[in-house]
Parts: sequence; C-alpha cells; structure tokens
Amino acid sequence: ALFYLSTSGYNLGWALFSYLSAIFIFAGIGTYIVMFWNDMGSAMRIVVTLGTGYILLIVLISTLHKKKSSKIILPLTLASAFMMSNGWFVLIREVFPYGNNWRFVMLYVFGVMALHQCLLFSKYRLTVLMFTSIFFIYGFLHVGLDILGVPLVYIAMIIGASIFLVGTALEKTEYRLLVEPMLLIGSCLLNSVVFDRVALLTSTNWAILITGLSVMLTAYGLQCEGRYPRLTDLGYFIGSIMVYAGLFALVQDTYFEFLYLAITASGLYACVVLHSRALLLTTTIAMLSFLGYCSEEYFANSLGWPFTLICMGLIFMGISAVAIKIKHRI
Repeated sequence: ALFYLSTSGYNLGWALFSYLSAIFIFAGIGTYIVMFWNDMGSAMRIVVTLGTGYILLIVLISTLHKKKSSKIILPLTLASAFMMSNGWFVLIREVFPYGNNWRFVMLYVFGVMALHQCLLFSKYRLTVLMFTSIFFIYGFLHVGLDILGVPLVYIAMIIGASIFLVGTALEKTEYRLLVEPMLLIGSCLLNSVVFDRVALLTSTNWAILITGLSVMLTAYGLQCEGRYPRLTDLGYFIGSIMVYAGLFALVQDTYFEFLYLAITASGLYACVVLHSRALLLTTTIAMLSFLGYCSEEYFANSLGWPFTLICMGLIFMGISAVAIKIKHRI
C-alpha cells in the first residue's frame, strides 16, 4: 500500500510539474512575442513563430515515437498546430508584404497544415490528430469553395452535410469521441441554411420559429433512437428557445397574443411526455416571461390580476396532485 501511494504520488507530482513547465514555457514564448514583436526583423518573427511550431512538432513526434508521456500529447499537438499555422501566415506576410488576396494565403496554409496532420495521423492514429486533420481539411474546403465563387449558403450546406456524414461514419470506430461535436457542428450548419432560406422567403421571425422546430425535431429523432442524450438535451434547449422567441415576436400586439400562453402550456405537456428537463426549463421561463409581459402591458394597475394568478396556480397545483394520485393507483 505504501509503495502504491508513493508511486501514485510520484506520478501525480510528475504530471503536475510537466503541465506547469509546459504552461510557463508557452507563456514565456507568448509574452516574448507580444513584447518585442515590433522590434523584431522579418527573419526573427518567422523564427519565433514558425520555428517554434516546428520545434514543438519535433518534440511531439519524438514523444509519439517513444510512446511515453501520453498525457502531454494533446496539448503538445494543439500547440504545435497553432504555432505552425500562425507561423506560415507570418512567413507569407513577411515574404510577400504587398499581397492582398488573403483567401489564397488561407488556402495554402490550410492545405499545408492538412498535409502535416494527415501524415501524422496515418502514422500514429490518434483521436487528436484526427481532429486537427478534419479541422484543416474543412478549412481548406471552405476557402476553396469560396474562391470558386460558391455562395456562402451552399458552402454551409455542403460542409454541414459532409461533417454530419463523417461524424455518423465515426460512430463505430475508435474515434467516437469526435462524433458528438461533429454532429453538433453539422446540424448547426444545416439549420443555418434552413434559417437563411426561410428568412428570404418570409421573415426573420418565421425563420427563427421554423429553424427552432427543425432543431427540436432533430433532438426528438436522436431521443427516439436512444443516442447522444447530451445532444438531445442541447437540441431541446436551443430549439425551444428559438421557437418561443420566434412565436412571441409573431403574435405580439396581435389578436392571437394570448394563444402564446396556450402553446407554452402545451409545451409543459410535451416536457412530461418527452421527459426533458431542458424543455421544462425553457417552457417555464417562456410562460413566466409572458405572464410578466401581460401584467406590465395590460394589468399594470389592476389589483385583482395578481390574485387571479395565485388562484390559477393553486388550481393547477390541485390538478397535478390529483393526477399523481391517479397515476400511482394505475
């Protein structure tokens, strides 16, 4: 037991000092660059950015080759990718100072970095290398489509659908950790296309409402399949916020204004059926906000309105208590 405690304490201390050393090294490099950037020449700027990135890359490859210090691979990979990509931007800026076509610069940098990360991934097969490879590949794809003149909405559609399909394909692999964020990003891009098209055909409020319904339907589909409960909760949360916000903007100051209260009450029923706490939270906030709005707009000086709300609350409390008793008897 003493040997185990001493060993675990040693490992903990080693990990702690490793992280501290990495933090102080990166902080020192960053502080030096910020403080003396304007005083550096072109060669020095390239060395402290691109040179540091490739030094980190060499350290990363050495660490991966020895198969040691696995906990430092993630920050080392991200740090090397960040410094190298920024270093390439600095190199191009210093060598070609009068170039103003930033899209070709980004295309080149994303292409080089995608090649770097794909070669590393083909050798070491790590999730973090899969992540950086996908990031730079889709960056290259986005800039390339933009250079070709493809409208932004179609770029979002192509990349969103592609990310969604790639994320689905990774479900049965060892890179399942990337599935949820990829499905989330893909859904966001695809729903942004829905928002854009509906806004062009109708109005922004209708676009918010319909896009929110689309997000909630996606969450419902995931719930029916019993997959990714965190994405399901997030979908219900974001989607319901959009639905309630868009609906209120549509019915405000119209004859259908009080229909909003009936719809939020239906939302409470949906919360019970779907067993969603996220939907319950947004529905409760929407209902209370609407009641507050009505109190301020129509019953600001009416003393009977607060007592009416209290009586309605007591009635609903009694109904819920009776329903619970009936459910237990069944």
